[in-house]
Amino acid sequence: MRIRYAAKTDVGMKRTHNEDYFSLLEEDQLFLVADGMGGHASGEVASKMATESIQEFFARTKDDDDVTWPYKMDRHLSYVENRLVVGVKLANQRIFEAALKDLRLKGMGTTLVGGQIVGDKLYIAHVGDSRCYRLRGGQIQQMTRDHSLLEDYKDAKPGMSDEEQRKFPHKNVITRALGMRDTVQVDVHAQDIQDGDVYVFCSDGLSGMIEDETIAKVLKATPDLEQAVSQLVEAANQAGGTDNVTVLALQCLNGN
Repeated sequence: MRIRYAAKTDVGMKRTHNEDYFSLLEEDQLFLVADGMGGHASGEVASKMATESIQEFFARTKDDDDVTWPYKMDRHLSYVENRLVVGVKLANQRIFEAALKDLRLKGMGTTLVGGQIVGDKLYIAHVGDSRCYRLRGGQIQQMTRDHSLLEDYKDAKPGMSDEEQRKFPHKNVITRALGMRDTVQVDVHAQDIQDGDVYVFCSDGLSGMIEDETIAKVLKATPDLEQAVSQLVEAANQAGGTDNVTVLALQCLNGN
């Protein structure tokens, strides 16, 4: 499988600094997007720390069979999934401990969504409300479930209308993030890749500003991946750009 990718991050129209961070680890086909939070500059510290910590872990454990140390191997997960989960857990621990040691970083945290391509599968891991989408056969599908009060409320109240969701007073409150506690639960799953699939990893600066169908429309109308990513960022800004926006897109193609 041949992978093309493009990424862009932007401060948006309302913020003074960018707390998002993305990372591409070509050798491991690992792609990460983090959306930091916290006062002053601590959000950007957390998002960068998360992605760099995971990169360091992957570099250190390249030929390591004992890859889950110091955590136990989850027998329900594959080796690749375990490796992703442990990388995220170690990043969480690093952020949490850094915030304890430095009062200036108190309360910092970050969401994270990432994927690793191994063979004909994409392994997706996430914490928080940064998302992964897939465009396949012209149809867009959200591949992650937000860890948010809104999603919990939707589970408790099936059939919640779009209008009710828009007016939900706490829809931006997330229930899970790196750095909030000394441990974190990571959602991970594998997807079979098909020829032509496009995967989009993004912060809520994109998904919170434009509809899923608008994302699909841009991807379908713009075959050049870099152009498509730029247009998605621009669309979020034109819709108000109330947050930093980061988009990382992968296109999966058979052949050379």
